[in-house]
Amino acid sequence: MQCCCAILRIVFFNYPGLYFYGMEEDVMYPSYMVILTTFVGLALVRRLSVDHRIGSKAVWILTCLYSSKLSMLFISSKPVVWVSAVLLLAVTPPLLLYKEKSQTGSKMKPWQGYAHAGVVALSVWFFRETIFEALQWWNGRAPSDGLLFGFCIALTGLACVPIVALHFSHVLSAKRCLVLVVATGLLFILLQPPIPVAWTYRSDIIRAARQSSDDISIYGFMASKPTWPSWLLIVAILLTLAAVTSIIPIKYVVELRTFYSLAIGIALGVYISAEYFLQAAVLHALIVVTMVCTSVFVVFTHFPSASSTKLLPWVFALLVALFPVTYLLEGQVRIKSILGDEVADLAEEDRKLTTLLAVEGARTSLLGLYAAIFMLIALEVKFELASLMREKALERGGIRHSQSSQSSSSNFAPRMRFMQQRRASTVPTFTIKRMAAEGAWMPAVGNVATIMCFAICLILNVNLTGGSNQAIFFLAPILLLLNQDSDFVAGFGDKQRYFPVTVAISAHLVLTSLYSIWEEIWHGNTGWGIEIGGPDWFFAVKNLAILILTFPSHILFNRFVWSCTKETNSSALITLPLNLPSIIISDIMKIRILGCLGIIYTIAQTLVSRQQYISGMKYI
Repeated sequence: MQCCCAILRIVFFNYPGLYFYGMEEDVMYPSYMVILTTFVGLALVRRLSVDHRIGSKAVWILTCLYSSKLSMLFISSKPVVWVSAVLLLAVTPPLLLYKEKSQTGSKMKPWQGYAHAGVVALSVWFFRETIFEALQWWNGRAPSDGLLFGFCIALTGLACVPIVALHFSHVLSAKRCLVLVVATGLLFILLQPPIPVAWTYRSDIIRAARQSSDDISIYGFMASKPTWPSWLLIVAILLTLAAVTSIIPIKYVVELRTFYSLAIGIALGVYISAEYFLQAAVLHALIVVTMVCTSVFVVFTHFPSASSTKLLPWVFALLVALFPVTYLLEGQVRIKSILGDEVADLAEEDRKLTTLLAVEGARTSLLGLYAAIFMLIALEVKFELASLMREKALERGGIRHSQSSQSSSSNFAPRMRFMQQRRASTVPTFTIKRMAAEGAWMPAVGNVATIMCFAICLILNVNLTGGSNQAIFFLAPILLLLNQDSDFVAGFGDKQRYFPVTVAISAHLVLTSLYSIWEEIWHGNTGWGIEIGGPDWFFAVKNLAILILTFPSHILFNRFVWSCTKETNSSALITLPLNLPSIIISDIMKIRILGCLGIIYTIAQTLVSRQQYISGMKYI
């Protein structure tokens, strides 16, 4: 009876001519009637199920039919209720039909899971016109084939979540495939790659929406940007997800690891070349080689092979050598061709100026690309060194534990307490000394990558923001990626990891302050003042003197950060008033920032030294 009533409601909705005297337009129920009849029907189904008048299959079918009526609230097309009912019937069996079985521990068989997934995919394919209408209503225009295809894939993956979560939660490969399917759908939604016509099935509704002239009348003819490079980015991301989830076993097969790194490098190189450097054809080969070297270095650093420790330093050296070559080569051919020709007219001069600006923009993009590459390499090396130190610490901790178990119990507690206090400083030194057998090049490579990334970011700060005063506080933490290296930076360890950050901030502000003073004198007023002691001379002397007054606080704090030892006198507090003139009477903002920073450094040094003194007294 309930099923018949639900079917009759759907028939009346899809064929309004039965009771509206042959009118062809869509007629919908009022919203309150749709909601009221839906919840009344679900309540009746629940009551009949509790009274054991209908079975579980009838409850499942009626619940899906009544729930599908809610789609009438959003979309007015005739088949929306039918396709929604089919989709719910395909998705809900793990939740409703097999509910009792899943609670008692009985799971689907593999062939049943595959069959349900196939039915879900088929129902989503029948649901595609509804998805198209929903996207068209949301965007105000017909969605692209890539967007529609992405929503279909993502909906298929999400609809299979109940199957995997309730019946195949113990199967790791099912979870990985589900993540890959959902990620594929999201990538199609975000990137919207061009879909070949052979892959799409365009129904009458989709074809009529695509042939509408409203878009042309409203927006006019627009030159569309080529979107085929998005396929390369999708392939690269999916290969990375497949490798991370171990669907592609690159961890165990060296040959597969090689092909994987080459494929990722080529895909990303061609994508970057076609998307951001389309006019610079001479750069394409160099960018592809750069991305291949980066991919090979990162992959084989994370999963090293027998010969990778010998080859990876040369790969990094090639990557460093490509940076200046690529930067200098970019635009050199085009600039020579521009400057070599004679200017014919004003239009030709404007075209050459536009080309020069494009070359400068391409060089800035290259700087950003190489900054990201060196940052990735520095992070990878830092991660690998941290993992290596952790393994060495566990290994040495096991040796110490075995040795301490043989000693007397009376001496065990004081020795272990002393070793825990000294472990932070002894483990890095121990690791560096014994790293020669496992790749002593890693700290040096990480440090070079970190310094180059920091230097490029400073150049980008000048090019993009004109030298922002606050940028150094965001760029200096990059130097935390520096590693202990016994060859280049002697004495640099875990205790001194914050020293490069504070020194970089102080040095950058001092140098830029000196440059600001020089620029103000020689470019601000190029008159007689500097020659006979006029206002420019007074400006320079005053600001230089104020700048020098800020040095003591910064020198003492940086020395404290390097040594991490308590100051025995109150020299830090004595230097605090020297920063006040820079805040009050300075004409340059950077000198004022140095003064404020000097006061903060002095207070922080005093508080840390006091805390160390209190902790030492408690320990004694």
